Amino acid sequence: MQSLKFKSNIKCNGCIAKVSPELDALEGVKNWSVDLEDPKRIVSLDIEDIDVQTIKDRVSKVGYSLEEL
Repeated sequence: MQSLKFKSNIKCNGCIAKVSPELDALEGVKNWSVDLEDPKRIVSLDIEDIDVQTIKDRVSKVGYSLEEL
């Protein structure tokens, strides 16, 4: 399993609610969370056998961006 961190433009729990179905639907994403207290809105993911671009594409589909740290 690999752990990744991204800077995001996810700002609130409503944003998380929009992103949740997209990330939960990806089989390679095992766990994920968003730190709304951090100014960079850090998204942490534990992944297995999935391409990072696939994750970014799914999140951008609902209007948010991820930038690798």
